Amino acid sequence: MNELFQSINLFFENVLLFDIFFGAIEGAKLPFIVAWLIVGGVYLTVKMGFVNLRMLGHSFNIVRGKYHTKEDKGIISPFQSLATALSATVGIGNIAAVSIAISIGGAGAAFWMIMAGFLGMTLKFTEVTLSVQHREFLPDGTIMGGGMEYLSRGLATKGWTKTGKYLAILFAFFLMLGAIGAGNTFQVSQALTIMQGQVPFFETYPYAFGILLATVTGLVIIGGIRRIAHVAEAIVPFMVLFYLVMVFWVLGTNFSAIPSAFALIFSEAFNPTAVAGGMFGAMAQGFQRAVFSNEAGLGSAGVAHAPARVKYPVRQGLVSLYEPFIDTIIVCTMTALVIIITGVYTGGTPELQTFIDAKQGAALTSAAFGSVVSWFPTVLGFAIFMFAFSTMISWSYYGERAWVYLFGMKSSIIFKLIFLAFIILATIVDTGTMVDFSSIVFLALAIPNIFGLLILSGDVKRALQEYMAKLKSGELDREAIKEQ
Repeated sequence: MNELFQSINLFFENVLLFDIFFGAIEGAKLPFIVAWLIVGGVYLTVKMGFVNLRMLGHSFNIVRGKYHTKEDKGIISPFQSLATALSATVGIGNIAAVSIAISIGGAGAAFWMIMAGFLGMTLKFTEVTLSVQHREFLPDGTIMGGGMEYLSRGLATKGWTKTGKYLAILFAFFLMLGAIGAGNTFQVSQALTIMQGQVPFFETYPYAFGILLATVTGLVIIGGIRRIAHVAEAIVPFMVLFYLVMVFWVLGTNFSAIPSAFALIFSEAFNPTAVAGGMFGAMAQGFQRAVFSNEAGLGSAGVAHAPARVKYPVRQGLVSLYEPFIDTIIVCTMTALVIIITGVYTGGTPELQTFIDAKQGAALTSAAFGSVVSWFPTVLGFAIFMFAFSTMISWSYYGERAWVYLFGMKSSIIFKLIFLAFIILATIVDTGTMVDFSSIVFLALAIPNIFGLLILSGDVKRALQEYMAKLKSGELDREAIKEQ
């Protein structure tokens, strides 16, 4: 199995994720996938008139139900869709990916994570709007959305029927593998390391942790998107607040060090001698790990938002602005400050260096919390378990929708069983190679997805302009008041 993952890693690295070299800066290089995400994010942010800044207030009103109407179509509420998508993004990536990014790319990687979150808000808005525009209501009462739908159906409206179909199949294939890798095995392997440190039984019998987690996850995902949405709606706000309380405790204890930490983040973000690979090294790590955390530009979140009950697709797109904002700009930034202030990312002890070398970011973050309060790793273990669980239930749905797109609804139970089996497998297989495999396949989603976003961005811009005109005229408020 390890050899299989290594072979797939090599293929993606050499064929899909090759580097762009900057000859003027010795030793600096930027992976193609990062450049592709930056180009897409900047272009769409400008084209949509910085919707990620000017519409957050209106988005909040949508989330709290102000604009509900009888003409809404869907099977779960806008907030439930947001909670489901957040449960997929607010996970181990916020704990582990941040530590990995900073340990490899230096403190400056945190700055580029924040920038990735800012640009990711527009990427997310665009892909979610398209997902709702081109969603498909299936005979069994479920809804199909996400990149595979707007790539196939959306590009067909531009006369690119065959191209769209091929890209949709490629996207669904990547999404399915990403669900098993980044959305499953990575979560389990990172959580297992922490749980073994807190529960010695799991160190002796690691597969027992896998069986436990598979059982709990299975009880939720068998019920489909409605049950997943209800669970996500209940646990996501709690686990985010629970984690932030821990973070604020650590930052409050080291309050005087916060300005210096921010200064280090900004200086190393642009200082080509600060870290290996210089500015582009920090940028690459920041964007890669931010996308690994918030999924902006990958098209996966559209799967969770497609079932939302809304009248206007743009409306759910605006709700999705809060995903990168909460996940990256708030939660990841807070984690980064803890990592930098405690200094664990520099190594210093054999144990910390082992975590860095093995890319055990969750263990590194646990050590950071433990350096301030000795019993915090135990509390963090609970948070990590919840983060992993919440991410897995949402990503099981993403992967299942990809499976249905490729193989049909009747066989969807097969994917769910495969997904649950990999939870147990992740407690046995070498995790280092699996982390690399997860990251590469996960990021590969951006290749077909951003291509589709760029081609279809004109449709989203027109829909946004029409929506804004109705908002300014008061039509949207009249609809909402009439129907409440």
